[in-house]
Amino acid sequence: MQPLTFITLGNSSESSDELREALAGSGRTHLLADCHSLEQMLADVSRLRPSAAIVTLGPEGAEKEFSLIKQLATACPNTAIIFAAREPSPALILGGMRAGAREFIQMPIVAEEFRTVIDRVVEFCAGRENSSNANGRVVAVFSGKGGSGVSFFGTNLAAAMGVSTLLVDLNLQAGDAASFLGLETKYSVADFIHNRARLDDSLMTSLVTPHSANLAVLAAPLEAHEAEDIKPHDVSEILYLLRQRYECIVLDLPHTFDPVTVAALDLADDILLVLTLDIPGIRATKRALKVFERLDYRRDKIHIVVNRWSKSIDVQLQKVEAHLGERLIGFVPNDYRKVMDSINLGNPLVRAEPSSKITAEIKRIAALVSGNNHSPSGPARKKLFGTIFSRQSPTGPLDLSKLLAESS
Repeated sequence: MQPLTFITLGNSSESSDELREALAGSGRTHLLADCHSLEQMLADVSRLRPSAAIVTLGPEGAEKEFSLIKQLATACPNTAIIFAAREPSPALILGGMRAGAREFIQMPIVAEEFRTVIDRVVEFCAGRENSSNANGRVVAVFSGKGGSGVSFFGTNLAAAMGVSTLLVDLNLQAGDAASFLGLETKYSVADFIHNRARLDDSLMTSLVTPHSANLAVLAAPLEAHEAEDIKPHDVSEILYLLRQRYECIVLDLPHTFDPVTVAALDLADDILLVLTLDIPGIRATKRALKVFERLDYRRDKIHIVVNRWSKSIDVQLQKVEAHLGERLIGFVPNDYRKVMDSINLGNPLVRAEPSSKITAEIKRIAALVSGNNHSPSGPARKKLFGTIFSRQSPTGPLDLSKLLAESS
């Protein structure tokens, strides 16, 4: 389940900090924006359509806040309006409810009471789900080590989705995903963020670069210095907007856990962790899994894909799975010539070579992700692994027992 999205309006820095800490500690919420004026609150809620909005009231003189609550309740019926106050009078609470708020939070916030409010927001959003369009899936493609083929796999995965898909290149310093699709781009993520306050469907369409009927690209900044102005909350905001307009968003990520990358990973429904079957690749994947665990990501959100798989790789896959503590969901075959031809020509292999083994495997992985059925089951998995394991010898050049001993 995607985290609930919130926009807050504090009447002091203390209130804003308290709300931010409560939301961060919930584990089920994501703060889109912390507003500093009534006007900004109305504009941001109307534009971003969050799950809920929290308005903080003073002990008296709350008429302007009551007016804001009325406007929000009318303009954004699918957003749960919550108000908060310290030492509120019964008249203040009654006034907030009459204005259109659904919930009240007593400050300072009590954790158990806050969980109850979040539970009610979940129920409210579930009741509204059938009356609004479902958000698109966000699929992040990531590796803990450079040179693992993330951009190739990500661009081909996006091209294989078969639904309205946007490929977002968040390798901000050196992104080159557009060239893998043979595209010259005029605009980038930086333009998206600079114009985020006035983004609508028309402007968003003009800032992305179409590739085909079902695929478009939002490129990395054209100049490396533009990446310096992009902050984690900017990325969270634009991804939240984009997922309302595309059925699938594929993120091409760098191999570092910088704040922007973590913000993108936070919002992903699925993380495809790309692994190459060599000792540096396995170690990097193990480290990435440990970081995901510290970030408290759900285990069913993370799926490991082996890239550049070859029959000649003498590795016992069951030992790799045991070492990583995760199942391997895909094996993209190694074909250097076809891959390099695809990259150099700017033509996705899944389009250029529809009958190739690489295409078949990437399409299979795309189907697993889009269908939210992430691992082969029953006979299908047995057949897949039976074929692969039959090629393995008991020992091989990659000494996993030594690797396990070193990492224990």
